[in-house]
Amino acid sequence: MYKSFEELEVWKRACTLSVEIINVLKGCKEFELKNQMTKSAISIPSNIAEGAERNSKKEFIQWKSPRCSRA
Repeated sequence: MYKSFEELEVWKRACTLSVEIINVLKGCKEFELKNQMTKSAISIPSNIAEGAERNSKKEFIQWKSPRCSRA
């Protein structure tokens, strides 16, 4: 088991992906698109962190499942 969400490989990769997306968007002139994509990129590791802080594995799976179906 892990002590903190920061130890999760999936969270680390999501953070890396978020940074890459934000860097790609630096040159984007479409403000609304850039804004929405930035929010979406940041929400990925944020949701992983929030779910990982759940009290049990079962609770984490129940919390995560509806979010995965929206993707």
